[in-house]
Amino acid sequence: MHLAACAISLAVVAVVVSVAVASFACFRMFRRYRIPLCGCFRNRDDLELGPVDARVADGPENDDKTSEEASAVRRFGWPELELLTGKFAAAAVVGEGGSSTVYLARLPDSSLAALKLHRQSERLHRAFCQELDVLLRLRHPHIVRLLGYCDDREEEGVLAFEFVSNGSLHDKLHGGEEALPWARRMAVAHQVAQALQYLHEDCDPQVVHGDVKAANVLLDGAMEAKLCDFGSARVGFSAAVAPPRSGRAIMMGSPGYIDPHYLRSGMISKKSDVYSFGVLLLELVTGAEAFDAGRELRLTAAMGPVLKDPQGRAAEAVDAKLGGEFDSGEAKEAVAIAAMCVGDNPSLRPSMAEVVRLLREKTSSSIAAVASKSDGK
Repeated sequence: MHLAACAISLAVVAVVVSVAVASFACFRMFRRYRIPLCGCFRNRDDLELGPVDARVADGPENDDKTSEEASAVRRFGWPELELLTGKFAAAAVVGEGGSSTVYLARLPDSSLAALKLHRQSERLHRAFCQELDVLLRLRHPHIVRLLGYCDDREEEGVLAFEFVSNGSLHDKLHGGEEALPWARRMAVAHQVAQALQYLHEDCDPQVVHGDVKAANVLLDGAMEAKLCDFGSARVGFSAAVAPPRSGRAIMMGSPGYIDPHYLRSGMISKKSDVYSFGVLLLELVTGAEAFDAGRELRLTAAMGPVLKDPQGRAAEAVDAKLGGEFDSGEAKEAVAIAAMCVGDNPSLRPSMAEVVRLLREKTSSSIAAVASKSDGK
């Protein structure tokens, strides 16, 4: 009897200790992650990044966010945002997409912000929460900065970004304005590559952007590149998304930039971003759009012969709007790098770290020239 009583006492002590340890672990987790217990993150299910079959390949499974990243982002109330935008007046609209509208607002500290209002449905609410969850992790000089968010209302969600004043790279390349100089184009390519390297290698867990294109690269007052729009981003470690033809998943990416391997297999990975970056690099070299809707022709197809012989034919493909003002050696190297990125076999494509290194080495004159100008030297 004495032994039985001792055993029972020890079992009770073990249970109490286990509960205490679990409680302490939960307390530490909430302190570490600073998880808001309302809005998008009211339920753990809302933190799922899309359906189970829509996770990312080739990154580690980890859900860490630093306290610095979380604390730097402000949570706005809906009435405050109405005040800042005149109740989301039409006069404040600066952009519109299929499921969102962007408003220009001046924040209480007098800085300008772009407020992205998501029009919600159950699916779009999940997309809003997914984009917010990704953005809360990110801090990089060439990724547009999240200033705050509002998830007070189930039917609408708002993301507040720093205002980037010079519009998109797509507008600069294809908007009929003065041609973007060659050196600036190479500097922009290098900056976008750095942003993608950060997402792929330095984020924990790693991030696949999913929609790299010229329209998602903004240019600030100094013409520095800022990668934006993480609505298609995926975070995590694992396998495939459903192939688009199955009807179970929304197509990721944009015409001309989409990795053909993804279309064939339904697999999305960091190498899908590498492919899209290769198309963007070709766009910077040629000044041509990634997809010619009139001819239904992809830039990669149009550039087929040049991609096979960059050293011999790159110069003939350079944007005519530059009037011959470009570095022919850099043009050859840029097309050669793009050719590696858009290769058919994803496993043979370079990593974004390799792309950054190659651009730094092969287009160093342009990158240095832009850096010197920015420094006022």
